[in-house]
Amino acid sequence: MNLEQLAEKLVSWIRDKVLAAGCKGVVLGVSGGLDSSVAAVLCYRAFPQNMLGVIMPCYSRQEDMEHALAVADKFSIPISTVVLDAAFDALLKVLPDDKIDPDVSRLAKANLKARLRMLTLYYFANQLKYMVVGAGNRSELSVGYSTKYGDAGVDILPLGNMVKGEIRELARFLGIPQPIINKPPSAGLWEGQTDEGELGLSYDKLDRYLVTGEASEELKKRIESMIAASEHKHQPPPVASFEA
Repeated sequence: MNLEQLAEKLVSWIRDKVLAAGCKGVVLGVSGGLDSSVAAVLCYRAFPQNMLGVIMPCYSRQEDMEHALAVADKFSIPISTVVLDAAFDALLKVLPDDKIDPDVSRLAKANLKARLRMLTLYYFANQLKYMVVGAGNRSELSVGYSTKYGDAGVDILPLGNMVKGEIRELARFLGIPQPIINKPPSAGLWEGQTDEGELGLSYDKLDRYLVTGEASEELKKRIESMIAASEHKHQPPPVASFEA
């Protein structure tokens, strides 16, 4: 399947899933990153009249904002901007933090940002009768690199079976601005944060293992451990059984 066929298939899949659910269109977060940019262009192709991209800065980098706006401008994607700084600050004022390890606290605050964005997207989805589209990819989903009920809290994942390298190729075909393709992947959760820094391995090595099974024994064990530890993120909440 060539890239043009792949793009058409993904656009049709998005359209079919949304219409089958009785919804009118799609809403997604546009972060200025590679995955969200690709997802936004595909969504716009699927629903050019009923698609909304939402930029949700929460003490975010200016560069990410500029990249998100560049994608919206180039592809004529409708955008709404919701600044979440004040909502984030308001929650931190009422949430305890004094007895938490600093590293744990940083992660908890980062996850709070992701969950605020999820709340925002579903507000728009409810208002417009749209479905929420996620930009998670196979590489991230496989090892649980997502926030439960945050960026993982979506209705559909059109890129969920594509590894990062495949999405980069599709981005080039779609005409995503080159600076977005070139910059290190980052969720923008704190200053200097990168995906590969948090994962502790490169997307190239992770992709290679997922696609071919090839990796050093040490890396295989590490990836398999991450997959096992994040299995709960792929399952509905377990329900207690009281059968004899």
